[in-house]
Amino acid sequence: MHQIIIIGSGPAALTAGIYASRAGLEPLLFASSVEPGGELMNTTDVENFPGFPEGIQGPELMEKIQAQAERFGTQLRYDDVTEVSLDGDTKRVTTGDGTVHEAKAVIFATGSAYRKLGLADEERLSGHGVSWCATCDGFFFREKTIAVIGGGDSAMEEATFLTRFATKVYVIHRRDELKASKIMQQRAFDNEKIEFIWNSEVAAIHGETEVTGLTLRDTVDGAERELPIEGLFVAIGNDPRTHLVHGQLDLTPEGTIAVDGRSSKTSLPGVFAAGDVIDPSYRQAVTAAASGTVAALDAEHYLASLEDN
Repeated sequence: MHQIIIIGSGPAALTAGIYASRAGLEPLLFASSVEPGGELMNTTDVENFPGFPEGIQGPELMEKIQAQAERFGTQLRYDDVTEVSLDGDTKRVTTGDGTVHEAKAVIFATGSAYRKLGLADEERLSGHGVSWCATCDGFFFREKTIAVIGGGDSAMEEATFLTRFATKVYVIHRRDELKASKIMQQRAFDNEKIEFIWNSEVAAIHGETEVTGLTLRDTVDGAERELPIEGLFVAIGNDPRTHLVHGQLDLTPEGTIAVDGRSSKTSLPGVFAAGDVIDPSYRQAVTAAASGTVAALDAEHYLASLEDN
């Protein structure tokens, strides 16, 4: 029987591991076997995480946070959690090999997943010109013309990063103004390789074995036109990974796990949540890390209350 099981591997999960292990709770942390490290593993320059005035690469930051968690005793395993049973005093977490792990408390820090366009050829051409990660695939688009879909900070970061490789980057957005922060907008506007296509959405992706172009639909008058490109990067947001807790924990209208006020307490005693899986608004590495702190402290207090009874 473990004191705490943490599910996730981003800043929230690992920070929860740091605090829980420093409290002597010997947390067991399950990181994904496929995508450990969270979204920061796909991020280039992180300039707004405190303590790094010169900035730091996303993967390096995650390596440092993980090393800190493991230093204090967090047990990290690269296994996928396939099922959870959260009701009652003993929580049960089942991994891909069928092993059931028991704990008195569980912290969910499962993050979010890339949102997709939902077009017929999007999956078929994934890895053949369609991507959701500029840092992963940008190198393969040297001297090519590509497009980025979206209008938020992620889209601006992707577009700006891709100009290191591509000769031309189109940013395609459904509206006539961006949601991105002013500094991210200005960086994109100032980059001569980036051209904005406003009030447009992707109606179709073309290509037999690799992306050759798009059909764009005007969101105002419905007119369609063709845009020849050689790569497509989708940056339209993320959805919280809550599939494990459907039917067990209360969710918000935004689809995130519902917590009590500023705490990490979910609708079930002994179950806590942190990071992007509870945050539809801010979704920053530093707020996720802070959220992981809250979850670990809440879990510590919960476990202490069990000993008092």
